[in-house]
Parts: sequence; structure tokens; C-alpha cells
Amino acid sequence: MTDTTLSPARPAAILRGLWRDQRVWLAVLAILAALLVVDAGQALDSLRFALGQLAHTAPYLLLSIALAAYAVATGADNLIARAFTGAPAVMILLAALAGGLSPFCSCGVIPLIAALLAMGVPLSAVMAFWLASPIMDPSMFALTTGVLGLEFAAAKTLAAIGLGLFGGWTVHLLGRAGNLTDPLRPGIGNGGCGGRKVRDPQPVVWRFWAVAERRVKFRREAVSVTLFLAKWLSLAFVIESLMLAYIPAESVTGLLGGNGLAPIALGTLVGVPAYLNGYAALPLVGGLIGQGMSPGAGMAFLVAGGVTSLPAAIAVWALVRPPVFLLYLVLSLSGAFTVGLLFQLWTLV
Repeated sequence: MTDTTLSPARPAAILRGLWRDQRVWLAVLAILAALLVVDAGQALDSLRFALGQLAHTAPYLLLSIALAAYAVATGADNLIARAFTGAPAVMILLAALAGGLSPFCSCGVIPLIAALLAMGVPLSAVMAFWLASPIMDPSMFALTTGVLGLEFAAAKTLAAIGLGLFGGWTVHLLGRAGNLTDPLRPGIGNGGCGGRKVRDPQPVVWRFWAVAERRVKFRREAVSVTLFLAKWLSLAFVIESLMLAYIPAESVTGLLGGNGLAPIALGTLVGVPAYLNGYAALPLVGGLIGQGMSPGAGMAFLVAGGVTSLPAAIAVWALVRPPVFLLYLVLSLSGAFTVGLLFQLWTLV
């Protein structure tokens, strides 16, 4: 009787677990399956395109995976704690630099932010790290170079640091006027395990291969990052193939092309809801630029989406008081627009 009662629930639980763990791969298969029904030729073209793009970016993928695994195995991310000591000007600069080099995404940085604020670190330095961190890291730099070129990767790195400095100094000046005190919502803790890097930084072991436990960490992280990148890039390349096949280039050029302010503003606003994932966004922007999207609009899309993607925005709303949340949005979007405008001007020189 017990087995009969529970058995109908098991398939549903299995399906929920499968969707939770493999939804990206399932989405790729669903797209290809739908294409086989409505346009079999495009299904084969999309599969070939995705495999070809993965092969083209393979060297950069391998470098990206190695950098991410090395950071975890050595404990290099513990160096972040050193950015939050000293005078405010020094802290803001170091926090922006650390943010541009740290391996945190827009959601993964949230626990660390909670720990920093709960420990009394000035909001100016925290905001500098907060804004810079999701935009660029060593793995992202390698992959951006492979997909969009070295110039774009270098500009995006400078954008991350510049946005961090802009946000940090803005908050510092507002703080001197007596604003933005007590930024955390009531009941928010110290960031959990994510804050351990700041509360109790561990020593960095650069020669990690000499320690068995760290070799295991390296292998585990390499496998995890490989699977993560493979699924998101596969989805991105399949979607890119559909954009190239079904979206007329003149439509993209009309909306997001040209050298005016409107395409950059639109790229900034669209980047928030349309941003999937930092790695998956790169091929999509590459495809749009190939169809006529202005480089400045592409840069604004990546910066705005990286900092203020919907999951990250929801997490930030739950973490800080409304005035700090509003300031975070204003700094993110205005900074992304400015970065896009500057990069557009640079490409015209």
C-alpha cells in the first residue's frame, strides 16, 4: 500500500530533479528537437554551428577552465580580504581592482557582500568591489578574448575597474554627507560560508600540486567549470545560430546599430532582463555585433546585464535597504551606459 501511494510521486520527483540539474541541456535538446520538426535543415545547421564555435573557442575555454581551477586549488581568492584595509581611497582602489580580477559572478558575490557589510567595512569599498566583480575575472577575460577579441576584453576589464571606482567614490561622497548609514536589512547575517574569505582568510598555496587535497580541488573545479561552460555556451551558440538565421541583419542595425546614444541606451536597458549568463552572453553579443549591433551597445549590454541581471537584483533587494538598492541600480545602469558610450567613441577613433 505504501509503495502504491508513493510510486506516482516518484516520476514527478525524478522529472523535477532532472529539470533542476539539467535544464540548460534540456533546453538545447528541446530547441533542436523543435527545429527538426519545423525546419530540419536549420536544425543540422545550428548543430554544426554550435560544434564549430565550441571548437573555435576551445583553446580559450581550456585556459579559462585552468585559471578558475587554479584559483580554487591555490586559495588565491583569499587575497580579496586584503583589499578592505587602509584609508578609504586605498580601499576603493584595491576593491575595484580586486573586483575586476575576482572569480565571482553577480549572484555568487552576494554572500561575500553580506559578510563585508556586517563586519563594518565601509559601503564605498564594498560597492566598488560589488560593481566590478561580476563584469570581469581571469576566466572571463580569456573567453572574451576568444569570442570578441582582445580589444573588447581589455576594454571590458577597464570598464569593470572604472565602474567600481565610480561607484565607490560616489558612495563615499554621499556617505560624507551623512547618507547611507546601516545599509543591511534587519536580520541579515554575516554572509555564511561565503564570508569566510574575509573573516578568516586562509594562506595561499601557489604550488597546489604538492598537496593531495588541493589536487583533488583542482580536478573537481576543472570538471565543474567544464560542464558549466559547455552547457551554457552550447545553449548560447544554438541561440546565436537562430538569430543569424531568422533575425534580419537590417532589423538589428536599425535598432542597435549606428553611433548615436539611442542604441547604447537600449543595449543598457535590454541587458538587464535579457542577460542569461556571463559566458553565454558573449556569443550572443558577438552574433548581434556581426549583424550590425554597435560595439558600444554590445559593451553596455554586457556590463549592465552582468551587474544587474534579474537574479542578482532580486538577491540584492533581499540583502540591503531600499535606498542602497536604488543607488546600486542607478550606479550600475548609468555606469554601463557611460562605459558603452566611451567604448563606442574609442572604436570611432
